Amino acid sequence: MTEFETPPPAPVREHRFPCDNCGSDFRFDPSNETLTCDHCGNTDRIAEISGDHHPIRELDYRDALEADLSQSDIEETRVSKCPNCAAQVKLSESTHAAECPFCATPVVVDTGTHRHFKPRGLLPFALEEKTARDAMTNWLGSLWFAPSGLKEYARKGRKMQGIYVPYWTFDADTKSQYTGQRGTVYYETQTVMRDGKQVQVQVSKISWNNARGRVQRFFDDVLVLASTSLPKKFTDALEPWDLSALEPYSPEYLAGFRAEGYSVELKDGFTEARAYMDRVIERDVKFDIGGDRQRIHQLETKLGDLTFKHILLPVWLAAYKYRGKTYRFVVNGRTGQVQGERPYSAIKIAIAVIVGLLIAAAVGYGVALSEAANS
Repeated sequence: MTEFETPPPAPVREHRFPCDNCGSDFRFDPSNETLTCDHCGNTDRIAEISGDHHPIRELDYRDALEADLSQSDIEETRVSKCPNCAAQVKLSESTHAAECPFCATPVVVDTGTHRHFKPRGLLPFALEEKTARDAMTNWLGSLWFAPSGLKEYARKGRKMQGIYVPYWTFDADTKSQYTGQRGTVYYETQTVMRDGKQVQVQVSKISWNNARGRVQRFFDDVLVLASTSLPKKFTDALEPWDLSALEPYSPEYLAGFRAEGYSVELKDGFTEARAYMDRVIERDVKFDIGGDRQRIHQLETKLGDLTFKHILLPVWLAAYKYRGKTYRFVVNGRTGQVQGERPYSAIKIAIAVIVGLLIAAAVGYGVALSEAANS
């Protein structure tokens, strides 16, 4: 049995763009931001990159809940759902079987279509696969007690997969009013008994006064992961994302990559975004109350101009099986930040423990000899 269980390679095309020179497929090349044909070397520029920019339009959240959006904001695609991790990966019409890029499980593409919100924007990949793999390899090399076989696997250079991961962003203009109390700390001198003696000590007290007021804040691009296929702690650690560099969505950016369909619905995404907004508003209220301590008794917030958009962010992903367990590494496709499941080698840990015990025993023996000589 081989040490690494490597499923057969999967098709990589989400959208196909034939080269007008030789007919092979173009791929988006992060190094020069062009569509590149690896077969004949022909290149073509994407309209959005070449300057034909259009503003990324936000969509009204309440209209979306009431299904009152234009048909141009909705699309139908074929999506394959992984039976192991439930990832939803959008694939091309020509793909009938694939490997889940998130957990390396073989999947068969279903034949049904899925209606969902069309992506409004994306961050194109800025790092090539080799750069991302080098970042992953360096990260693995820095881990203590990682299995040597794992590091060797990374050095062998099995290619990572480029995945566009789905996110929601939410904008909202909030106005909040509150009632509460402002606490001021002061000190009183009191006499207490300590060790049978009377001593004077300073005891802190708090004087509370009623407070009320209003705070206002505009939230711009509150980011919420719309995928459940990767641990949130991994994707959160890939932040920050430079959302000011978002490009209007164009399928050419997906040439040579895959895009995961969102599995967190819009309403659930907003629930998470609203919880974040509430925490920030509560912090603003405490700052507005001032003083040394704060109490909030009542807080009411009204949301106006509530909008959203569905965007795609670039992640290089490696998913593989090592001794029966699946490990996943993710690399930010813009910055090279790496996160993953930290592997441990039981043999290396056991050796380290034994060496530590031997060193401790040697030190103890040396101390004993020294004490014997001195006596």
